[in-house]
Amino acid sequence: MADGKINVSEVEFIQKIAKRMDISNKEVMALFENPQPSKPLYSEVERITHFYKLILVMNVDNETHEKEVIALKNFGLKMGIRPIVADQILKKMECYEDKMVPAEELLKIFKIYYN
Repeated sequence: MADGKINVSEVEFIQKIAKRMDISNKEVMALFENPQPSKPLYSEVERITHFYKLILVMNVDNETHEKEVIALKNFGLKMGIRPIVADQILKKMECYEDKMVPAEELLKIFKIYYN
């Protein structure tokens, strides 16, 4: 989305996440038309999970644009996540064909910078 376009694969990915969260497609489409402010995330696990989902949404079209990375890092900063963590996750994603970083690898990255 930060690249100025909403790709069909991006919408489908958001709909899959919404389904897991028991959010209807109607509600998702309403949010595209009328975006709402997000709720603050309090626990570390919530912040890590939400941030990783943002990275996955960014990469769902298999293209990473500079504007998307900047937006991602800005969202991360608002969640208390250092920009270098985003860089490390993006770098690690390149090691996997499906760009899905296993949870244990993701946690290793966060532990390096937060412990």
